Amino acid sequence: MLIARWQIDARFGHKAAVIDSIKKWTRDIAPQVGLLKGQMLSGSIGALEATVEHNWEVADLAELERAWAKLGENDAHKQWSKGLEPYVVSGTARWSIYRVL
Repeated sequence: MLIARWQIDARFGHKAAVIDSIKKWTRDIAPQVGLLKGQMLSGSIGALEATVEHNWEVADLAELERAWAKLGENDAHKQWSKGLEPYVVSGTARWSIYRVL
């Protein structure tokens, strides 16, 4: 099993909007691409307060690749991304993949 961590930093004063937007994406778009089990976290102590991340549990890289391929074709995801852009620091979005031991 793997944890696919998607991380992004909110612009100053916009963290609540980023969290609300990611919650909506998790509810509406994630199930369409096969991302079903995850949790959202936010920076607190020893991490940037502006950081919002969502950790997705996937069986393997093939499952994650299928989800990413579906995201690339999903019009709702494209629209969501454009709506989120004003609230985040450009260039901070990233994926990190962790193996569960």
